[in-house]
Parts: sequence; C-alpha cells; structure tokens
Amino acid sequence: MTERPRRRSTPGAIEEERTVRRAATAASVGNVAEWYDFGIYSYLAAVVLNRVFFPDAGEWSLVLTLGAFAAAFLVRPLGGLVFGVLGDRIGRTRVLAYTVLLMAGATIALGLVPSHDTIGVAAPILVLLIRMLQGFSAGGEYTGALTVVAEYAPDRRRGFFGSWLEFGTLTGYALGAGVTATVIAILPEDDLLAWGWRLPFMLALPLGITGIYLRMRLEDTPAFRQLMERSPALATMTYRRSMQILFRRYRGAALVAGGIVIAWNVTNYVLTNYIPTYLTGTLPLHGVRGTSDAVATGLQVGVMLLMLCVVVVIGRLSDRIGRKPILMTGSVALIVLGLPAVWLLREGLLGQVVGLLILGGTLVCFAAVAPSTLPAMFPTMIRYGGLSVTFNVFVSVFAGTAPTIIETAVITTGNLDWPGYYLIGAGVIGVISVFFLPETAGKPLPGAAPLTSSADLPPLPRNRHGVPMEPPHHR
Repeated sequence: MTERPRRRSTPGAIEEERTVRRAATAASVGNVAEWYDFGIYSYLAAVVLNRVFFPDAGEWSLVLTLGAFAAAFLVRPLGGLVFGVLGDRIGRTRVLAYTVLLMAGATIALGLVPSHDTIGVAAPILVLLIRMLQGFSAGGEYTGALTVVAEYAPDRRRGFFGSWLEFGTLTGYALGAGVTATVIAILPEDDLLAWGWRLPFMLALPLGITGIYLRMRLEDTPAFRQLMERSPALATMTYRRSMQILFRRYRGAALVAGGIVIAWNVTNYVLTNYIPTYLTGTLPLHGVRGTSDAVATGLQVGVMLLMLCVVVVIGRLSDRIGRKPILMTGSVALIVLGLPAVWLLREGLLGQVVGLLILGGTLVCFAAVAPSTLPAMFPTMIRYGGLSVTFNVFVSVFAGTAPTIIETAVITTGNLDWPGYYLIGAGVIGVISVFFLPETAGKPLPGAAPLTSSADLPPLPRNRHGVPMEPPHHR
C-alpha cells in the first residue's frame, strides 16, 4: 500500500491583488457615504436640530434630540437580522448596495422635514421615523462591509485591509463634521435655522450614488463562492435555523465579540456623538466654560484627521504582532485615562485638545483592529448574519444609547464626570473580552480555505531575456 502524498502548504485559494483592492475600496467608499449620512445628525444636534424640532423643551431639548439619535439603535438589530441573514443567502455585495441606497434616501428625506414651527409635533415624529429607517439600514451596512473586506483580504494582511474600512468610517464622520462646520461658519444664524442646516443632508445623494455604483460592480467574496459551491442548499437556510446555529454553537464567540463591540463603540459614540454636545451645550448649562460650535467641530475634525493618519499603520501592525495586544491596550487606556480625559475637557482649549487626543488615541486601537477580528469569530455560513445580530444588539443596548443616558445622568445628578464613568465601564468589559479572545491574526477564516493574494506569491521565473515564464502545468 503506497502512502498518500502529503498536502503541500500552499494557499488554498488565490485572489488577484487588484480585485482585493477593488473590494476594499468599494466597501470603504460605501462606508464613507453611510457614516457621513449617519453622523451629520449628531454634529447638528446641539447647534440647530434641538431648536428646529424641539424648540419648547428648554434644557431637555438636547436630551430629546439625542433621544431621536438613539431611536435609530432600536431597529438596528432588526436591520442586522434581515440584511445579515439575507447576505448569507443571496450574497454580501448585493445586500450592501441596498443598504447604501436606503441610507441615502432616508438622509435626503431627513433634510426635507419641515420644522416644528411649520407642522408642529409632526416634525419630531417624522424625524424619529426617519432616524429609525437610517438605523435599519445601518444594521446591515457596517457588518456587511466588515464581512466583505475580511473575506476578500488575504490571511496575512487582513488587519491591513480591515483598517481601510474604518478609514472610510472616519472619513465619513470627518466629512460630515467638516461640511457642518463650514455651513455653521458661513451662514448667519437666521439662515442656518431656516434652511442652511438642510444642505449637509442633501450631499447624501452623490455620495450614495458613488457607493452603490462601486458595490454593484463587485463580484461576491471568495469565501461565499466556496460555500455555495460546497453547499448550495444553504441558500435556502431559514432565519430561524441561522439563529439556532448562532446561539447554540457560537454563543461564547458572540459574547466575546459583543464585549469588544461595547468597548469600541462606547468610545466611538462618546467621542463622535456626545462630546460635541458636552462641549457646546452641557458644560455652559452647568456654569462651566465650554467652547463654541465651530471650535468644537473643528477639534473633532482635527482628531479624526490624526486618526486617519495612523489607523492603517496600526492595522498593518496587528498583522505582525497580533490583534489582542492592541485591543488590550485600548481597553486598559479606557480604564486608566477615561476619567482624566473628561476632566481635561473642562480645562479650556488646551485641555480640550489633550482630552480629545486621548480619546482619539484610545478609539483608534479598536477601530484599526476590530474590523479584522470580529468576522474571524464566525463561520462563513452565518458570518454576515451572526456578526450583524451580535454587533447591532450590543451597539444598540450599550453604545448607541450612551449619549442619551450620559446626558440624562448629568442633568439629573449635576455630575459632569459621567462620560468618564461610562468609558471606565466599557474598558473593564473590553479587558475581560480580550482575555477570552482567540488570536486570529494570520489564520484562515473559519469555514473558508486559506486565502492568498497574487501580490504575496513569489515572482515567476524569468528566461534569459527577462520575460516571465509560465509555471509548468501538471495533468
């Protein structure tokens, strides 16, 4: 009996480098559009929207405006369930085109809602409904983009390509903040309240069209194609069966992923959605010197631009040293520096700069690494759906509600340290979750063949004239 030849340790699948880069670009540019749309509401909340839609609420106008922001998170799990399981059945890229289309349409509609002075209480009700529609879209968008990039990226460089997705997210937020700051700075207050606040929402149209175009041209991921070739019947898997697999076989992975999501997104929403309100509205209401709307927005843009400079570098670093050391660094920083960062925000412009830099440096530890970490915790057959449900449930319950809960706690207790307490709690959850996290750097995704890019292969031998020679073909 002859011995079977051993399998060679060559890659199981090879993807063209230009295709990998095109997939990362399509996901990232779509993400720019999605999070520009989602973020501009928060930048306008304490400056305009509280006066346009909640003019009679007094000091509670900020809470109600932020409550409408939080309402989007009530339906994010539903959006994650619908789009996620659908993406596991019909393909990732088709679903992602739908999510961008839905978000762009909802954002334009939000910019067309009449003011409270025009239609009364119907105005905030319409805002609430449209925000929920945005949340439904966001429930399938980000985790779908995570899945696409992770399944296209070669195993050895998944951290690098995953970080480009968050580069797109930060670009969307920075673009939203920059456009908002420009409109606020240029227009007189009466014009801003009358019609100027609508302009940032109208920019959703060209951004959305670009995202849809790039995603519709993209073939589905190698991992999904492999799955459909092996088990085409999975295209008919029911929602119930998909959730049974998640909660029975991958409950532990979902809890660990959820803990990382909490640490990451509490930091994200405190920095990007609450701090502008804290600096321009909350501090002055409590007799503490804050800052102007333009300065607060400018500081946000500056911090995000600095994060853009390092997020890809840290993502590439995680391919070399692993995901866990960087995630643990961010979690410990929340515990140690969360409260001092909030104290600094009350110490004038210099303190605000330093405090925001601390929060931005902490956030980038999660933003650069989590996009390549979370998809690797679920198998291909439930990756989109499992990740969408897990991500959106934990974001909705613990992170998206953070600005509203923090502002409510500050108003009812008069204690301005509540943002720091929230960050410390998120850091504790992050440390525990990272401790139980398996290291995934450099390893194939569960349920998929090892994946290598054509750029990572050794160059073909050349003849004496310098022309690349084709490798021999074995029958």
